Amino acid sequence: MKTVIFSDEVSLSEPCVATIGCFDGVHRGHQLLIRSVLRNSSERGLKSLVITFDRQPREVFDSSFKPQLLSTNPEKQHIIDSLGIDILVILPFTRELAAMTAQDFMHDILKEKLSVEVLVTGYDNRFGHNREEGFGDYVRYGNAMGMEVLRGEKEKFEGSEVAVSSSAIRQLLSDGDVRRAAEGLSRAYALTGKIVGGEHIGHKLGFPTANIAVDDTRKLIPASGVYAVWAIVGGDRRPAMMNIGTRPTFAGDHQTLEVNILHNGVGDIYGQVMTVEFVERIRSEQRFDSSEALMAQLERDKIAATGILNVK
Repeated sequence: MKTVIFSDEVSLSEPCVATIGCFDGVHRGHQLLIRSVLRNSSERGLKSLVITFDRQPREVFDSSFKPQLLSTNPEKQHIIDSLGIDILVILPFTRELAAMTAQDFMHDILKEKLSVEVLVTGYDNRFGHNREEGFGDYVRYGNAMGMEVLRGEKEKFEGSEVAVSSSAIRQLLSDGDVRRAAEGLSRAYALTGKIVGGEHIGHKLGFPTANIAVDDTRKLIPASGVYAVWAIVGGDRRPAMMNIGTRPTFAGDHQTLEVNILHNGVGDIYGQVMTVEFVERIRSEQRFDSSEALMAQLERDKIAATGILNVK
């Protein structure tokens, strides 16, 4: 996949089929849309193009806004690449871009700069100044400038009328329902970060942990609690359980992300990078009356995690 950072100097000459959006998480709804782009580009002998933004649009207008990202930009690019797209164009989102009407955006950028012949929009996607116009307007503008505009289909959660969307997946993760979130993403939700030193409370309890400092602080952290996870370090994928919380039993005052590798311990992995893939939430965060009570619960958590991950 060719990745292009858009600027005034950028001009793509090969006609293409394109779609545009934030694509946070590149979830199943996004994947359905991208497959439509790939199908149409193959049938017409055109290049396939995905257009996305370098940041969440709200970040430009609200300096206090902290996104809860499902995917960092490198993660998003990697997933889109894996789907087989020819070209990814990243638009720096600015106030000037936001002020463009949909018609001007389609003509000046999509048509003139990126050579878009067919535009596939999300089933509910709106773009242009204040998102004032809709699909019928895009079709009308496209007809006038020689661009065909198609509408993508809605992807729903299994057994539900709820559409798969970034906001729906964020809510699931905020509720701790990482299994349902994985269904929407078509993969496990994951966090990546460097293993840093902690207070060694886990070691004292017989459950040594690796403390994770997430690479991008804008990445959404699932609800507090204990999870069955897979921990990937140096190419090795190990069964583990993870605690997200403030350690209320020890009067903690800040959130920590602590991973206990099942069976064979943490080992000497400090300073390395770990990716954690969430499988299932075992329980919510609790405060225990004693270290002994906490240790007994951790033993039960370990049994639960072993069963969920189906390891011995």
